[in-house]
Amino acid sequence: MTRPAEIETDYLVVGAGAVGLAFADTLLAESDARITIVDRHGQPGGHWNDAYDFVALHQPSAFYGVNSLPLGSGAKDTHGLNAGLYELASGAEVRGYFNAVMQRQLLTSGRVDYHPMTDYRGDGRIVSLLTGEESRVRVRRKTVDATYFGTTVPSTHRPAFAVADGVRLVPPNALPHLARAPDSAPSRYVILGAGKTAMDAGVWLVSAGVPADRITWVRPRESWMINRRVTQPGHEFFHDSIGAQAHAFEAFATAPTVDALFEQLEAVGNMLRIDQSLRPEMFHYATISTGEIEILRTITHVVRHGRVRAIEPEGLRFDATFVPVEPGALYIDCTASAVTRRPMVPVFADDRITLQMVRIPAPPLSAAVAAWLEVHVEDQDRKNALCTPGVLPDTVADYPKSELSNLQAQAAWASEPALRRWIRDSRLDGFGRVVEGVSPEEADKMAVLGRMRAAIRPAMVNLARLASGTPA
Repeated sequence: MTRPAEIETDYLVVGAGAVGLAFADTLLAESDARITIVDRHGQPGGHWNDAYDFVALHQPSAFYGVNSLPLGSGAKDTHGLNAGLYELASGAEVRGYFNAVMQRQLLTSGRVDYHPMTDYRGDGRIVSLLTGEESRVRVRRKTVDATYFGTTVPSTHRPAFAVADGVRLVPPNALPHLARAPDSAPSRYVILGAGKTAMDAGVWLVSAGVPADRITWVRPRESWMINRRVTQPGHEFFHDSIGAQAHAFEAFATAPTVDALFEQLEAVGNMLRIDQSLRPEMFHYATISTGEIEILRTITHVVRHGRVRAIEPEGLRFDATFVPVEPGALYIDCTASAVTRRPMVPVFADDRITLQMVRIPAPPLSAAVAAWLEVHVEDQDRKNALCTPGVLPDTVADYPKSELSNLQAQAAWASEPALRRWIRDSRLDGFGRVVEGVSPEEADKMAVLGRMRAAIRPAMVNLARLASGTPA
């Protein structure tokens, strides 16, 4: 079907990943707007279309996706590394879910148009990546950029190091397909990268039967991770999740240094690290189970010489040293940055909305909040005050800034009763209804909530001090 030369719409949403779809879903539910969505991929889901086969959500499916359609069955896993905890959707399940969102929730409304395999060139120009055909979109209200924090995955990024001819370098996408060439089984597996993708690759290899002593892990930095048990949304996990928040607020209020903050959170079970003899420098809100940590600790051949500068036929070149690697090794590139860090800009700026995270790490909820504000709050300054981008951390020193921005956002939302009620009832929030469901007769739970309330103000003061680097 030929696309018209000019398209009229109220909102042009650029990007059909989790952020763009969460925004469109809430905008559709809260208004009578017409929405046009364009995306470079062939189907909805954004970076999930390019992810490795064994990828899965880090946190429960229960609060991921769009507000109008649950992801998964709401069940708990009965076996495996996530046993006893709420299910984690696989990459295939997430892709299927976003296709259902598009087909069943958005397009059936009659108010949404979707243009896959289409590039947005700015100024209302869209171009088909299949035919080169250009169309104009006349936007009556606003253009919405859902791609500002560009997500990158190993299969689509360019390595920042040199690779010699003959070296076998693959993204983790290739690992499940090695069976197609059984005669060329690698002599060694070398994982490059320290983030969650590298961790996923290590867990997958060991779980698939690769002996841990045949794996080399190049880990430029150590990372703190969130214990997945403290992210569970169900009422039965109240003391794990809400109790963990109370512990966190108390640590935010009292920690004399950032390192002490993480150590306090580790002591109460909120945070995990692989090597307990080393102090991590990195924190990206990666979430992991204790079972995965135990597997990763079996990989003991860890190289810590900073970032790889070149892979040569004989091994790895770093800034100050060379590490020999036996011939026949397979190098697995897990060095892609999950999110491209760009300067924070106002979310609302005249005829443009630039979606960013206003609660970290919750991109879908952040996008849905922006859509709700777009519909229900007229004043642009007020909207931006209620939708201020947070600091996405890289190092541990960034963590106080991120948590301070979360607490400030929560305080701002509390000043808008209708928004507060909407967030409480949103499936993307995860914990609002758990807290609301506490009865005054439940003394133990009321005590936890009391601890949280008592710690909030001291936490904000101390987090501001930690974020500024001021000594205690």
